[in-house]
Amino acid sequence: MATARDLQFHAALSQAATAVEEALDKLLPPVGTPLADAMRHGTLSGGKRLRAFLVLESAGLFRVPKPQAIRAAAAVECIHAYSLIHDDLPAMDDDDMRRGQPTVHKLWDEATAILAGDALQSLAFEILAAPQTAPDPLIRTRLMLRLAQAAGAGGMVAGQALDIAAETAAAPLDFEQVAQLQALKTGALIGWSCEAGAILGKSDVSNLVKFAAELGLAFQIQDDILDVTAEASDMGKATHKDGAAGKATFVSLLGLEGARKKARDLVSTACDTLSPYGSAAENLRLAAEFAISRNN
Repeated sequence: MATARDLQFHAALSQAATAVEEALDKLLPPVGTPLADAMRHGTLSGGKRLRAFLVLESAGLFRVPKPQAIRAAAAVECIHAYSLIHDDLPAMDDDDMRRGQPTVHKLWDEATAILAGDALQSLAFEILAAPQTAPDPLIRTRLMLRLAQAAGAGGMVAGQALDIAAETAAAPLDFEQVAQLQALKTGALIGWSCEAGAILGKSDVSNLVKFAAELGLAFQIQDDILDVTAEASDMGKATHKDGAAGKATFVSLLGLEGARKKARDLVSTACDTLSPYGSAAENLRLAAEFAISRNN
């Protein structure tokens, strides 16, 4: 049975998703070409919008105007969508389903999927570069710099490269190596999502960076748990793939109960870092709890 806290979180998450999806619908190119249609399918076909939610909630701590925060949230969702489109390609994770629907390369073709991902990456920076995102060009520049660092060869892409290399490594990765891989592949973009609000608000980012580091790792541990325990119908994509591929995961390294305990400990630490913000950060605390209680 859902608690009052659960209802509060899901209402806030739903409101954030609606606001950001309305913005994305306007920012994406109109339907009518394979490229535009593929971009829209990859971006608007559901999803939790957790990264967008983190942007909006972190921005709310510093009273950032909502339209500015929504644009930053839309930008990170474009990056996330591009990464999923490319991850699903046969040369990467080779997935046919995403969020219960055919992946972009299955609906169109691999070339269109690659181009759609490329265009979404460019669109993210176009959104951030526009004056509507922040009047101060230095803030816009910092948002773009930090997103480039989070998404590129020192962040998300580096994590994906490590993941691919691990498939043919002589020995499975140990805990620290898996944690580093996931801090890049998953955590870097979550980190930017939390940091963006403080950047927009011209405030110190350190507490939110610490929060995001713990949250990102907990989120990935839950993904590993769900890969073992959930059914494909619940996840909207194939499950049990990591185990079948012999990949080292937090579950294979810690065991199922050990992984659950580690995730709980990370969330506890993450929530502690939010103490300077008091009750204003309650939805961020709820997001951390959601990260390890979700079933998809």
